[in-house]
Amino acid sequence: MASKTANLYARIEPDVKNQAESILNALGIPVSNAINMFYKQIILQRGLPFEVKLPTSKPVDMSVLSEEELNAEIEKGYVDILNGRTKPAGTVFADIYGDYKV
Repeated sequence: MASKTANLYARIEPDVKNQAESILNALGIPVSNAINMFYKQIILQRGLPFEVKLPTSKPVDMSVLSEEELNAEIEKGYVDILNGRTKPAGTVFADIYGDYKV
């Protein structure tokens, strides 16, 4: 008779583990269930259930920018505002969380 469970051992960065477990706890999902769901999605998708690729652009590390570079980044943001390529924070959070109240 086949075993109903199998053990999985994995090395995970402590900070990643803590953050993920905190989110899962808030969702009421035990870690073992989340891992089981992930594995089932791998089976259903016949691969990882999300894209794995390098981003087209990397986030700007503001801490290493010169004053000129920082001003250029701020200018880009200002141009985005003028051209209507921004959303109010409340709208963004509502898109993410669904019932977010401003």
